[in-house]
Amino acid sequence: MTMQPWFTEAKLGIFVHYGIYSVEGVPESWALFDGVMPHERYMRQLDGFTASAYDPGAWARLFARAGAGYAVLTARHHDGVALWDTRLSDLNVVRRTPAGRDLVAEYVSAMRAEGLRAGLYYSHSDWSHPDYASLRHPHPPHPELVDSGYVSPAPGAEDPRAWDRYLDYRDGQVHELLTRFRPDLLWFDGEWERSAQQWRMSELAGTIRETAPDTVCNARLLGHGDYATPEQGLPMSAPEAPWELCLTVNDSWGYRPRDDNHKSVAQLVRYFAETIGMGGNLLLNVGPRADGTIVAEQARRLEGLGDWIRRHSAAVHGTVAGLPPGHHYGPSTLSADRRTLYLVCFDPPSETVAVRGLRNAVRRVSVLGTGTELAHRRTGGLHDVPGVLWIDAPDPADLARHGSVLALELDGELELYTGRGRA
Repeated sequence: MTMQPWFTEAKLGIFVHYGIYSVEGVPESWALFDGVMPHERYMRQLDGFTASAYDPGAWARLFARAGAGYAVLTARHHDGVALWDTRLSDLNVVRRTPAGRDLVAEYVSAMRAEGLRAGLYYSHSDWSHPDYASLRHPHPPHPELVDSGYVSPAPGAEDPRAWDRYLDYRDGQVHELLTRFRPDLLWFDGEWERSAQQWRMSELAGTIRETAPDTVCNARLLGHGDYATPEQGLPMSAPEAPWELCLTVNDSWGYRPRDDNHKSVAQLVRYFAETIGMGGNLLLNVGPRADGTIVAEQARRLEGLGDWIRRHSAAVHGTVAGLPPGHHYGPSTLSADRRTLYLVCFDPPSETVAVRGLRNAVRRVSVLGTGTELAHRRTGGLHDVPGVLWIDAPDPADLARHGSVLALELDGELELYTGRGRA
């Protein structure tokens, strides 16, 4: 697989979990697995899925104001309901819901018209397909997540021919997405339910590369993806490959009207700054209502995050991971030429901001957003161990809401001391 430069430069993506589960506001697809409702009742939501106010152009403009470089839409979740007019199943919103529209086609066009990269989520699993529960994972990484009649056959009831039929269907739908929409990114899921060999992942990856060589794929293509996708919590150390953190604004992926535990803008700024400071992207999720509108609480948070990103764009775009832990009490980023260091301060400094282990001389320190220059000095240091750089705290008028950024212009490329000092 081949990573594309646009991905690591994007820094922020918007995840959109949109599907029939929004009609009753139940857990997306998991309402089936967890027994919240039987399959027949779950599928009755098809009759209420109108997309009557679906305006992907409005989504795209909101995502752009949020500072995103790409979006990812759930083209088909585990429930098997496709948001495009797939020829391989009539279980799609064009034929089976009042929406009667190819939502994927409209989404892709709208994102690209706004200058955003268009990604599509696709689940390897399909809990509605008659041939899906026909093979058991030999060593499931999460046994509790395959012990369901929607996922696995009873012991001794495996049907390899049915499984081959299912894979032909899965591969056919992926081929449709690639040839009809030419997505910039494919975000796979559901991979835990089978082994890579059972999924025929090598063959699928080969098809993707042959059909759409510029399409970026996540690591849930088991052994063939371009980037890692930690979920709902920052890793303590960055993955070696490119990566993104996928995170919900509240506690739910899809629309849940009673889930009002929304993260604040300040918390989202912190997640974002810490993620890019470790060299990753943030993929921030929203769950639209069945009519296609994004709830105001989530839209306001996207707008607030976008305000912070615009003010601090120099510390976001064209940067790489900053200082390792311990050098500065907060995240940081580094310009691509490694000559400007950006320090994020979530809380107003009381007197000074300290940087440890910096070998470089500092030519200038300023506050992003106002340009105000800050005095700085160095104390201590012995032989190879550099002294501590002390930067005067900005005045209250120079502080930004949710976190301020200080730009340190260095005398050359960043050089750090990481030793243990004199014995």
